[in-house]
Amino acid sequence: MSIRVLVADDQDIVRTGLTMLLDAQPDIEVVGAARDGRQAVALARELRPDVCLFDIRMPLMDGIEAARVLAGPDVADPLPVVVITTFDLDEYVHGALKAGARGFLLKDAGPALLTQAIHAAAEGDALIAPSVTVRLLSAFARSHGGAPAQPVEPLTSREEQVLLTVARGRTNGEIAAELHISASTVKTHLGSLMRKLGARNRVELAMWAHETGRT
Repeated sequence: MSIRVLVADDQDIVRTGLTMLLDAQPDIEVVGAARDGRQAVALARELRPDVCLFDIRMPLMDGIEAARVLAGPDVADPLPVVVITTFDLDEYVHGALKAGARGFLLKDAGPALLTQAIHAAAEGDALIAPSVTVRLLSAFARSHGGAPAQPVEPLTSREEQVLLTVARGRTNGEIAAELHISASTVKTHLGSLMRKLGARNRVELAMWAHETGRT
């Protein structure tokens, strides 16, 4: 079954390019396209796509506000949102994550990383471009302040290894290859880490790793 994606970008050429790129993937189907944030929210509510891919800078309503409306902490039935932008600015990442986005990519990320982010969001996970992960998550962690949460159970040595790879922006496949374990074992460790740390996704795992000085 294909992952149904809604694309929103105010530039026609970018919107068309993203649509063509994603439609070329064997298991992804673009079911709608919007040119501004308000249209994106309306289409998302109508179509209920598996993943929303939103540009940050859009007229009428930007991608961060659209993400907040569709995926924010007060939304009863949130939709997975991945934000994509040309601008590598801290406040954009902070705003997107606070709004409930499950991914943050730069437009030069390339098709491989883009499709990985779509898959991660569809599976309930989150992915941030490795090129911005360490610096931006460090800043995000500092902005929160306060003592980091303590795990409900001690982390195993293998979980510590997986946590470090997550903090470096590695995908599940890359973690499996680096640690010489199966992809299913990676998912098991991630699930255990989220349970022990009270994290909802790998972004929050990475933030905790930074807050506790592991990176």
